[in-house]
Amino acid sequence: MITSKQLVFKRAFDLVLSVFLLPVLIVPIVLLIILSIVETKAFGIFVQQRVGQFGRPFQIYKIRTLNNDVHQLGHLEKAATPLGRLIRRYKLDELPQLFNVILGQMSFVGPRPDLFGFADLLEGEDRIILKVKPGITGPATLKYRHEEKLLSQQKDPELYNRLVIWKDKVEINKHYVQNWSFSLDLKLIIKSIKAS
Repeated sequence: MITSKQLVFKRAFDLVLSVFLLPVLIVPIVLLIILSIVETKAFGIFVQQRVGQFGRPFQIYKIRTLNNDVHQLGHLEKAATPLGRLIRRYKLDELPQLFNVILGQMSFVGPRPDLFGFADLLEGEDRIILKVKPGITGPATLKYRHEEKLLSQQKDPELYNRLVIWKDKVEINKHYVQNWSFSLDLKLIIKSIKAS
């Protein structure tokens, strides 16, 4: 299982990579915010409360891609603007989470930050998932890269998410925390880049 020293090293890596990426990504992020404002007629950054490390709440930042604030599970693509669908397809809406990493709320790799009603209700051994910061990418994120499409094919997306996807994600994320290594994080980052 990941140790306290490894968590410190993981955080140091996040900071170094953030310092390198910020000058490269700041212009694309600002451009996407402006385009989102033009298309959605609302502020281009979508802010939502998520469950963070140790179950603490934090505000996650994403590029706004929807016509409105309705986030009905399994129907997000229908609510997305034309540009929003393109942004979501290539996961560009996640770019502002670089600031979540800089602020120490997220890591580049880890379990995806959940809405309340999921990670905050974990019990027993499953709570080891909360030992690490949520990540921009991770093993469960890669497996369920096309989660929205999968959910849109279900009669009851909410039920399917809770009974099938969520349970699988918990097992995947537990295995990640229990077997963490720096090389594993690097492999997951490379896989995420290739999958983009």
